[in-house]
Amino acid sequence: MSKKITFIKLAEQTLLEAKVPLSPPEIWIRAQQLGIAAEIKSAGKTPQNSIGAQLYVDVRDNPSSAFVQVSKRPSKFGLKSLKYQASKKSETADATELRSIGSKSKIGERELHPLLVKFAYSNQHFKAHLKTILHENSSKAKKGFNKWLHPDIVGAYFPFKDYEKNTLFLQKHLLINSIKLFSFELKISLSILNLREYYFQAVSNSSWANEGYLVVLDIEEDESLFDEIRILNNSFGIGLIKLNPNDIYSSEILFPSRISNKIDWDTIDRLASENPIFSQFIKDISDDIRVEQVKSIYDPVLSDEEFEKLISSKF
Repeated sequence: MSKKITFIKLAEQTLLEAKVPLSPPEIWIRAQQLGIAAEIKSAGKTPQNSIGAQLYVDVRDNPSSAFVQVSKRPSKFGLKSLKYQASKKSETADATELRSIGSKSKIGERELHPLLVKFAYSNQHFKAHLKTILHENSSKAKKGFNKWLHPDIVGAYFPFKDYEKNTLFLQKHLLINSIKLFSFELKISLSILNLREYYFQAVSNSSWANEGYLVVLDIEEDESLFDEIRILNNSFGIGLIKLNPNDIYSSEILFPSRISNKIDWDTIDRLASENPIFSQFIKDISDDIRVEQVKSIYDPVLSDEEFEKLISSKF
């Protein structure tokens, strides 16, 4: 039996044969035509998304990457060995449509954090660095006073690697802000019985951010549930993400968040004054903006190997 290959290896072999830059969907189609796709370990339901996410992270974080991103809209990748000319056009991130396949077992909510961290870091919509906010570290207040104030995880997108320096300079002086703040509320399972409680918890603790999301592992297959989510999403704007531990790159944004360009600074200041981790998160963002590099410490993003070990032990 021949040894199965990874998506990264599939992309490398396909681009070597194609000899031209390709987008992730084009890489997958060409790999099928060449018979390379048959050698993949596990394709999942949206292999093009897995290819795109892994190539994006490899190019961004691996100095010895064999790949180069030659254009950003649409995203196309090539091989360094073939000496492609990288495009200098600025990028508007494309929201990707993903499909998940469900989880195998129940775990604690905080055990979902590494899943969301890896997904949000690699997903083209977020490209975010996340930080877990421990509620128990907040200052004590009158019972019920701080209920639904703190999100489970917060995150930030920095444009430093997506835009040329001159573009960033112009944005700054035109008072245009490309940095985004995210807020996430995580739950194990979602049903018609707990939807409103969980959704309005996310509404309450995400009002300060540019985008807020309710993130779940399992969702009850119920048409009335999705109808109700759609109504709430239209009314309040909180998005919904379904995590897929078996193929984290195929986790799905079921309902997008309404994007707010207005930050609630009063709530941010209150959170910072009451929770030292959130206060450090704000400081870290400020420090990284000053140097225009991400140098602060956020929640670690597990490697694919580390992630597989985590999933095999928990799911």
